Amino acid sequence: MRNLVPFRDINVHASTSHYAFTSPSSPSAQTLVIERPSGDVRLNDGALLGAKRVSSIAGILGIVKLRLDKYIIVITKAQPMGRLKGHMVYKIMATEFLPLRERTLHDSDEDTYLTLLKTLLKTGPMYFSYSFDITNSFQRQAASNPSHALWQRADDRFFWNKFIQTDLIDFAMGATSASGLRPHGAHQTGADPFILPVMFGMMRIATTRIKSTPLTFALITRRSRHRAGTRYLTRGIDEHGHVANFNETEQTVVLNDGTTDTRGMGGEGGMQKGKVSGFDGQDMQVMSYVQTRGSVPVYWAEVSTLRYTPDLQIRGVETAVDAAKSHFDEQIRLYGDNYLVNLVNQRGREVRVKEAYEQLVRILVSMPTESTQANHVTSEKIHIVEASQPKQEYDRLHYVYFDFHNETKGLRWHRAQLLLDQLKDGLVQGQYFRGVDMPGDSQGRLEVRARQTAVVRTNCMDCLDRTNVVQTMLARWTLTRQLVDIGILRPGEAADDDAAFKVLFRNIWADNADVVSRTYSGTGALKTDFTRTGERTRAGALQDLNNSLTRYVKNNFGDGPRQDAFDLFLGAFQPDSSGIGATQVFVDRRPIMIQAIPYVLAGSFFLVLVSSLARSNPETTIWPLRLFTILCLLIGMWCFRFIYTHGVLYVNWPKLNTPRWANEGYQETMGAIRKDKFIGPFVARHERGASGARISHLEEGKKRIQ
Repeated sequence: MRNLVPFRDINVHASTSHYAFTSPSSPSAQTLVIERPSGDVRLNDGALLGAKRVSSIAGILGIVKLRLDKYIIVITKAQPMGRLKGHMVYKIMATEFLPLRERTLHDSDEDTYLTLLKTLLKTGPMYFSYSFDITNSFQRQAASNPSHALWQRADDRFFWNKFIQTDLIDFAMGATSASGLRPHGAHQTGADPFILPVMFGMMRIATTRIKSTPLTFALITRRSRHRAGTRYLTRGIDEHGHVANFNETEQTVVLNDGTTDTRGMGGEGGMQKGKVSGFDGQDMQVMSYVQTRGSVPVYWAEVSTLRYTPDLQIRGVETAVDAAKSHFDEQIRLYGDNYLVNLVNQRGREVRVKEAYEQLVRILVSMPTESTQANHVTSEKIHIVEASQPKQEYDRLHYVYFDFHNETKGLRWHRAQLLLDQLKDGLVQGQYFRGVDMPGDSQGRLEVRARQTAVVRTNCMDCLDRTNVVQTMLARWTLTRQLVDIGILRPGEAADDDAAFKVLFRNIWADNADVVSRTYSGTGALKTDFTRTGERTRAGALQDLNNSLTRYVKNNFGDGPRQDAFDLFLGAFQPDSSGIGATQVFVDRRPIMIQAIPYVLAGSFFLVLVSSLARSNPETTIWPLRLFTILCLLIGMWCFRFIYTHGVLYVNWPKLNTPRWANEGYQETMGAIRKDKFIGPFVARHERGASGARISHLEEGKKRIQ
């Protein structure tokens, strides 16, 4: 019988010629064999002799090819997070890399690649389930084909390890291996249980009560693997219609669910033949509500220069129309009507992003009509752009601008309610998903009672802090509506009238804000004191200041390696095995003079500090020391001014896929420095690889995965 879900127990057997993976609980299942050192994949009937059992693992994350070798990444430790409809969900806690051959040639780039991947896997929140598709919302699951393997049902956007599962997927789908081990075209169903889809994002499952009614409350945020990256290095849209920092957040309430404990490694607790038992003989009910967030879908970027506020670049909106159409084609197909909530500032540097977004919507919708609401606080409290008479698919876009900054200034967070009032009609019409367990259904499917036909797509500049506040507000309102609809609450009551649930709800949404922010910006979210307590506090303001300063440091000096790790894991960059040892990707190719200036700055101020604190002998002459101190101070000030003026040279850019605008900024800055009468001759004389110094890194192995 074909296994449609991954094995939950796998033993690894190793020999000098292969790795073998078996499932002790399925002795009749085929053994997955990965040959060493070629990496060819095959299935074997029964166990292989001569291999030594190494360990038990929770699953195979994938296979990655670097410069010298291929590595099988296995999950060695997984933490149970809770159950959804009786299915256990796990968080990856530890992984291990199994090399296909012993490395005989040292390569510094290989070591760096491994370090990047291990750091990402250690810090990135990744989740999986053996029996439940966490990459899809409940509504999409209800429409999926249960006869397909779990990995085939996974949403391509949120199947985060899909690239490193390519070898196993190709094998399962019948692609011929490099050695021609088997005929092309035969679906290898025995490989399906070894392919484990993993989601990147946030997952919280909690059992609670509202007015004495027990329920399971879950919040799932799925981060897209397309155009994934860090804050200032991935903005806007790409040519395929993928936007930066795209996340789908699903808030779920499960009623009559008696299978939510986290005990055991299995997913069958409380299940008999696929049917989940509930409380008091009542059928299980699932209600979910989905929101999305994503960068403004035009071509724009923020170029770090070591200044606190990066330089903003926006290309002509007309150039992004085709990409935006691809983006919204997918959004409308998946979610229905899109309410595009824009929260950027209407003054200052952000107004250019606002205007570009509005211009794009005017192009996409037919016969656009606009309306503006004003008050004593702002001349543009709310600005709406939508089709006057819907005729085409893009007329399902409804643009709603809300002046979040001015309306909530002075800790008046309650005024975000103005946006909710504007969206209520669309929220009511768009509904939410509701499904009821189908008694006797062997596959545990839901009978759909209501479908969500619209989504609110929220953005600010980062799609983080302001977006979190608005999404939490919409989720709270929708939850109250759901509970009123099924009779748990009476009209006029609210979900957070229950003090215990109010604390739980706020903390889960604040945790979600922190996770989404940390994966994109490097720190927790701002304004989470309001999300957790409903009030803005001094302690929260101080924490926001600390996070802002930490973001500045990380975004300028730490995001390059993090972006490289994303690109390597997701296949946006594939290392080239040719020229090993000859071309090093991660070497610093800036001129020696440019590299030395920060060290001169540090040394100068150290000497100034030492000379200022040192006690002098009254009988000694002081002026030479003072002259030396002044000289060091002047040198340090010059170095600081040079670094600040030419900050683009000192930002830690990605080495694998350096952004075009970063490369252009580097070359422009170097051109100006070479013309400098003082430092120009030193730079020209000592520069190594002047045509592509430091950031072009040739084009080694650079491949974009469609």
